[in-house]
Amino acid sequence: MDQLALDSGHFPDLKAAIGAILAGNVYVDDTVIDKPGTLVENSATLRFNLGKKYVSRGGLKLEGAIAFFQFDPTGLICADIGASSGGFTDCLLQHGANHVYAIDVAYGQLDWTLRNDERVTILERCNIRKISTEQIPPVLDLAVFDTSFVSLTKVIPPVLSLFRETISIIALIKPQFELPKSMIAPGGIVASEDHRQQAIDKIKAYASQSALKVQGVTPSTIKGPKGNQEYLIYLSS
Repeated sequence: MDQLALDSGHFPDLKAAIGAILAGNVYVDDTVIDKPGTLVENSATLRFNLGKKYVSRGGLKLEGAIAFFQFDPTGLICADIGASSGGFTDCLLQHGANHVYAIDVAYGQLDWTLRNDERVTILERCNIRKISTEQIPPVLDLAVFDTSFVSLTKVIPPVLSLFRETISIIALIKPQFELPKSMIAPGGIVASEDHRQQAIDKIKAYASQSALKVQGVTPSTIKGPKGNQEYLIYLSS
């Protein structure tokens, strides 16, 4: 099945074809086939539902950062903190991640295609500030963050002990959750570029104090709710 999907010309490589199959976006004679190893006749008619690249627009934000930082998740064990419906998780898997721990304080939000993906371990109703090595052993290669209503300076520290060796973090900076209320307009908008820069500088300062290196910062290719400009920062040990 996976080879036949690749031969269709819709995918750049086998990894992308497998990701689409696992996501339930490949049909054989109008039947969803979500197992890449399924045997299919060469004469079978394949149909693709590729209009939506990821389960949520968050995947496009992380995709832009991965491209900008030239970061390759292939073969990595990752954690997606603030997974929600799974845009970041989906992006990591489609870019070759070996496994993703999808972590969220809420329940029932993760897209069903990811719930049924054996490469995903789901940790719901999980407060990342109380995470322990009993829940996730120290095996991580990469952690990505898309959290709300809390500063990154509060949610990154508990994860640092979960890395196997080198720390790699790609985090979405949302200025409205990093700044004092006096800098935030009604509706949660941070209109001032100077104020947004202060939010970035806050995370950079935290990184320096935590012996983390700032490898780069880039504006998100997609704005957040209500048009807020967000940023992605790449930190490493």
